[in-house]
Amino acid sequence: MDFRVGQTLMVAAVVVVVPVVAFGAFFMFWPGALIKAYNWYVRRRLGLLVRYSYSGSYRFCYSSRGTPQGPTPSLLLLHGFSASKDMWLPVVKHLPRDQHVVCVDMPGHEGTCRTGANDYSIKGQVARIHQFVQSIGLDRRPFHLVGTSMGGNVAGVYAATYPSSLCSITLMCPAGLIYPKDSEFVSRLKELEKTQQEDSIPLIPSSLPQLEDMLRLCCHNPLNLPRQVLKGLLDNRMPNNGFYKELFMEIVEEKSRLALQEHMHLITSPLQIIWGREDRVLDVSGAAVLQAAVPGSRLELLEHCGHSVSLERPRKAANLIMDFIAAQGFNTGEAKKRS
Repeated sequence: MDFRVGQTLMVAAVVVVVPVVAFGAFFMFWPGALIKAYNWYVRRRLGLLVRYSYSGSYRFCYSSRGTPQGPTPSLLLLHGFSASKDMWLPVVKHLPRDQHVVCVDMPGHEGTCRTGANDYSIKGQVARIHQFVQSIGLDRRPFHLVGTSMGGNVAGVYAATYPSSLCSITLMCPAGLIYPKDSEFVSRLKELEKTQQEDSIPLIPSSLPQLEDMLRLCCHNPLNLPRQVLKGLLDNRMPNNGFYKELFMEIVEEKSRLALQEHMHLITSPLQIIWGREDRVLDVSGAAVLQAAVPGSRLELLEHCGHSVSLERPRKAANLIMDFIAAQGFNTGEAKKRS
């Protein structure tokens, strides 16, 4: 009897100790893998499934939850520069459980095909996103489009180019405008150009201090992440830095840099603008520019919030988006009639 009890205790100890040791080992030696595992776990908890769709030989990777036959329009979420579909996890957490939501990896990011410069310009990304929309049948009825930063630039130009696909749109701190006031990030870029240090792009870190500086730029509220978590984030980014630089140089080229500015007057869908007042990447003064160009647009300025609205104020962002959709009262055919 004592032998059996001892065996049971030994098995129980192994069951408890092995996962703890494995977690500790991953945290110390492979923090990047642990971060990926954590995102997988969060997606599972939120009911998001990772899927793939194709347009010819071009592959898109996305996560989704729910079905498009619900009472509210589907949501398509476009992330920003050097992020991925997982940047939306904090926002999805606060969306209604029955809301159909689709988060796609933008061209070249994460699981979506990495091709060449033609796909990385803003118009190139707009074309690819439209292919994605068609590949999953999202355009069978008008949907609500959300884009942040670079994804906001793409979303705004998409709204101007394919108005019949949308019922409404939310732009969060979008790029692509003429900002009356330079942000800290833009001021630093101008200094780098003067000193011919174009390789030192603040949004493409290659060391832990540079990563901490990038996070400070993007977030008004300090994240205070453990050093190993920072190391994991850097480990996951570093292999992609060559692509990030190629993409960055493409979206700051003349044909892409002011894409939203040049197309915003063509936006006919109801527009919601969300911006953090303390944005150090793209100055909040751009919000007034966009609001003035699109009559009837709704502007929401978030106090004590920087550029990363989805990270700093996810509950607020989710509630604002759903309240805006509810306020429109669209039926499925109204947007197509309006366009």
